[in-house]
Amino acid sequence: MISRKLPEPSNTPVRRLATRAALLITPPVWRLGEAREGLTVGPGAQRCVAGRGSRGEGVDRFVSQFTNRLDAKGRVSIPASFRAVLAHDGFDGLFVHPSLDAEAVDCGGHALLKEIDQLLARHAPYSEERDLLSTALFGASEILKIDSEGRVILTEPIKAYAGITSEVSFVGQGDKFQIWEPSRLQAHFEEARNRVRDIRKQLNSLYAAPDGPRSHGARE
Repeated sequence: MISRKLPEPSNTPVRRLATRAALLITPPVWRLGEAREGLTVGPGAQRCVAGRGSRGEGVDRFVSQFTNRLDAKGRVSIPASFRAVLAHDGFDGLFVHPSLDAEAVDCGGHALLKEIDQLLARHAPYSEERDLLSTALFGASEILKIDSEGRVILTEPIKAYAGITSEVSFVGQGDKFQIWEPSRLQAHFEEARNRVRDIRKQLNSLYAAPDGPRSHGARE
């Protein structure tokens, strides 16, 4: 009899596809949050905070969803758990650039910049593809200053690109997070739910294949 189980988490195409599927089917944020900050927090965020270690460490990835309001000066508070990840990352400020494939803005620090560097490294220096990606990712990027209370001022180009007016939704994506206009994020989730079945079918076919992913401990 063949004993087979799913492989441990790793940076494989299958695992990345599984992670993407999980992110896509996560339900939109429910307004359970803190009135003091104008913050709305999803159930997953509460589990993340409650799951911190005995020394108070949080996870080192951006996870869950939050929605905050812009104040009268155009500032928005970065969720506390996201600030903790940024502090661990060590980047001075918040690196942001318009998303390449969504009406959102990608945000992060050194981890996000490393992903961009790895993407560019796949293309030959001075190639047209590399120049285009560099322009899109670095030419339109900004570094926002985070004040002592964990707030940033969203510039007009950022707000215009994402369609942000009065509220900002934050969505964790592991090494980075995105900011969205809340109603656009809702539409994005609706589209994602319609597509997630196809992603699951791809995963099932990969695992079902005779030479598909399997753990090192599997025995024939």
